[in-house]
Amino acid sequence: MFRAKYCDAIHLLFQVNPIVAILGPRQCGKTTLAEQYAQHKVSQGEQIHRFDLELPLDLQKLESPQLALQNLTGLIVIDEIQLRPNLFPILRYLIDHNRGKQRYLILGSASRELIKQSSETLAGRISYLELTPFDRTEVDNITNLWERGGYPPSYLANDQQLSYLWRESYIKTFLEQDIAMLGFNIPPEQLRRFWIMLTHYHGQIFNANEIGNSLDLNHKTIRKYLDILTGTFMIRELKPWHSNIKKRQVKSSKIYFRDSGILHSLMRVQTLDELYTNPKLGASWEGFALEEVIRQHGMQIDQYDCYFWATSSGAELDLLIRIGGKHYGFEFKYTDTPKTTKSMHIAVEDLQLEKLTIIYPGADNFSLTDKISACGLQSYEVIT
Repeated sequence: MFRAKYCDAIHLLFQVNPIVAILGPRQCGKTTLAEQYAQHKVSQGEQIHRFDLELPLDLQKLESPQLALQNLTGLIVIDEIQLRPNLFPILRYLIDHNRGKQRYLILGSASRELIKQSSETLAGRISYLELTPFDRTEVDNITNLWERGGYPPSYLANDQQLSYLWRESYIKTFLEQDIAMLGFNIPPEQLRRFWIMLTHYHGQIFNANEIGNSLDLNHKTIRKYLDILTGTFMIRELKPWHSNIKKRQVKSSKIYFRDSGILHSLMRVQTLDELYTNPKLGASWEGFALEEVIRQHGMQIDQYDCYFWATSSGAELDLLIRIGGKHYGFEFKYTDTPKTTKSMHIAVEDLQLEKLTIIYPGADNFSLTDKISACGLQSYEVIT
């Protein structure tokens, strides 16, 4: 599948900085996207050089990185950059001394927070692009996308069983290999227990003390585990929005699984029939829809600048995003008949929302008030 919008984004970001980092979870398609972009550049006559840091030969080539890279020209692609964060100071030196001769497309399976050296060493020289698994605009079956998640091998599997088995293997590899390769010394089974525990908090307020008591771990360890799962794109931590109103507001974060297929696997939900009868059905769909809306806005908003809002009196808003200085609100409801609630009217007034949209699984779009409307997830279009 040619992911044109991401190739266009890479082209745009290279006009800003000489280094573009594609970050996203393992197996979301980063290498394929880089190859698609590289092939386009080859057709335009640009030289391409590739290094995959998971390959022993490429690792050996970069044992002396300055010698290996300094005489290359054109586009240089370095995959799995998180395995060699010591490369970042070298990239800075090479960019500053080979002005205009080199561009670097670096790929990583960890966030910029986990790869701290890039944000510090390459400041002013690097742009970031977060690549997600497939979203609803890239597939032809949104129900399968919800059930299986968006990882290409999972979504494209021949049947539900193969999709489930692939996700089980992915989770096992992530716990037993990927975490260790990032430098974390954590017992895989302990992190698995924490990850499974989070399925009960999907779409809810994160309580480190409560989870720690259940797992017999202190709250600092729980916080560390959450940071790792957010930093590897497994979990979205949605921060609370604090407005200057005279109401007590919730100050703890909400958490969501970023891929519904991974959520279902950890819940031991293997088929659609099992999902439809699961008590977490509504929470699963709401988290899936929230992630889709955030993904659709792509480069229009900062992925880390999305919030929820709640007061101690019970008023709440599932998602708040800011675009062009204006506030837009979203509620996600697994229902056939979306309706306004008192909480929605309070959110519109207190947060001075430009618009509040109720996202639901249906097909029709319609207005409920002058500022509140309902929209089917499949037909949602980004705010312009």
